[in-house]
Amino acid sequence: MSKINMPKIKTVKKRQNDEEFIDSALRPTSWNDYIGQEKIKKVLALILAAARKRKESVDHLLFYGPAGLGKTTLANLAAKEMGANLKTATGTALQKLGDLAAVLSNLENGDVLFIDEAHRIPRAIEEILYPAMEARKLCLMIGKGLASRIVSIDLPAFTLIAATTRPSLLSNPLRSRFGGIFHFDYYDSGEIETIIKRSANLMGLNMDSGAILALAEASRFTPRTANRLLKRARDFSEVNNLEIIDAEVIKKTLKFFEVDELGLEICERNFLKAIIVKFHNRPVGINVLTSFLGEERGTIEEIYEPYLMKIGFLQRTPQGRIATQEAYKHLGL
Repeated sequence: MSKINMPKIKTVKKRQNDEEFIDSALRPTSWNDYIGQEKIKKVLALILAAARKRKESVDHLLFYGPAGLGKTTLANLAAKEMGANLKTATGTALQKLGDLAAVLSNLENGDVLFIDEAHRIPRAIEEILYPAMEARKLCLMIGKGLASRIVSIDLPAFTLIAATTRPSLLSNPLRSRFGGIFHFDYYDSGEIETIIKRSANLMGLNMDSGAILALAEASRFTPRTANRLLKRARDFSEVNNLEIIDAEVIKKTLKFFEVDELGLEICERNFLKAIIVKFHNRPVGINVLTSFLGEERGTIEEIYEPYLMKIGFLQRTPQGRIATQEAYKHLGL
C-alpha cells in the first residue's frame, strides 16, 4: 500500500491527558479521509447530492451494525457535506416525552439530528418520532382526562440519522419511516491496515510492516479497536523507551493487556470456556450465561457475540449458544 502523507502530531509525548486530543485527531474530518464502507459512501453521496440539487432536506437515515464501525463518524461527515448543523442525542437520554420534545423543539431549519443507540428509546417515546419524521409535527397531549387535548407544533425541515447495533429492537413503524437504511459491515484486513498506517503517522509512531499486520489481526476488523490497541502499543513503547514498534512489541503489548492475537479479551475467552467446560458445549440460553458470567445481556449480545460469530467461534441455535471446533482449537481445549 502507498504511504499516506498526513500531518503528524508532534507533541504526543509531551501530553499527559491527551486521549481526547488523540481521538479527535484520528477521527476523519472529510469524506475522502473516511476509509471503508465504500458501498454505503457511494449510495449516501448520491442521496446527499440529489438533495442539495433540489435544495431539500435529506431523507431520514438509519445506520446499523456492530459497534465501532464508523456510524457516528459518517453521520458527522454527512452533516458536514450537507452544510448542516449537527445536534446529537442518545437513546438512553430520551426516556421521557419531555426529553424528546426538548430536542425536537430546539431544531432549526436544515439541522441534522443524530440519535445514537436508537434502540434504547422506549416505544411510547418512539411514537412521538412518527409525526415528527413524516409530517414535521410535534404532537403533545396537554391536560388530563376529559380536559386533555392534542397540541400540534410545527417543526422545521430536518434530517434524522439514527444509529443502532440492534435494529431488530426498533419498531416496524419507525424503521419504515427511514428513506435510507444502511448496514455497516466489518472492515477487511487491507482497510484496517490503511487505518493503522494513517493513525500511526498522525501520532508520529515508527511502525514496521510486521507490526501493522500483527495489530490488524488483533483489531477485530474494527477501526475503533485498531486505534485503541495502537494507543496502547504507543504507551507500551514509550514506557519501555522503544523507538520502533515491531511485531514483537505488538505481541508483548497484547499479552500485557490480556488480548490474544485475534483480539479476544479475557472476558470473551471466559465466555467461550464457560460454554465448553461448564456447560459441556451443550446449547446454553442467554439468561443462563448472563447469570453465570455476571454480565449484562446487552454486553454479550452486542459486544461478544457478533465478533465471535464473525470469526466462526460461536453458533446461535434455537436451543442456545454452542462453541465451534475452531474455538476449541484456538483455546487449546
